[in-house]
Amino acid sequence: MRFLRRNNAEQAANPESENETAQSAAEHAPNHTPKKGRPTPKRREAEGKRRGPVPPPPKTQREAVKRARGNKEERRNAARERRERMMQGDDRYLMPRDKGPVRAYVRDLVDTRRHLMGMFMPLVLIVFASTLSQNLVIQQYATLFCMALLVMMVIEGTLLGRYINKRVRAKFPDSQDKAFSLGWYAFTRAMQIRKLRVPRPRYTPKDIAKVS
Repeated sequence: MRFLRRNNAEQAANPESENETAQSAAEHAPNHTPKKGRPTPKRREAEGKRRGPVPPPPKTQREAVKRARGNKEERRNAARERRERMMQGDDRYLMPRDKGPVRAYVRDLVDTRRHLMGMFMPLVLIVFASTLSQNLVIQQYATLFCMALLVMMVIEGTLLGRYINKRVRAKFPDSQDKAFSLGWYAFTRAMQIRKLRVPRPRYTPKDIAKVS
């Protein structure tokens, strides 16, 4: 009985020691997760530190309009810069089908030649205008002319595809591009009007000797 009284007395005298013992046992438990030592930041605080200080709200209607106009101008300038880089042939801004040195070489070969296929858009306008005419003779001649031009365009496109593949295989023997893919790419570019081609042509028919 004396030992029990003594232990009770010692525990009453040293409550801090008892708390430390209990805390130590809890820390060594298998499922115990140690504390980080600091409170978990809130989501707003974390986003504020990551994004920087939030600008104050506009005080007047004029300030709000000015701020919106400034953001709109920045977006326009960024879009204009991307457009210009794409027109210059920068691979970082081109569409996937236009990227790579092989496609750039195909574009140069197409741009240094004159093609009858460039009459495709005017041909569409002629067909449309002939359908509006009430004269049957004009419609018949326009139809015959369009059919003949289409046949010539198909023949020219086939010859152009063979020429492009021959030049590409000679310059890029390790190219994995398929023959039909290169031929179709050259065909679609040749059908476009020169001023509307994207990227912008780097050479003219006078510079044919520069593209080897």
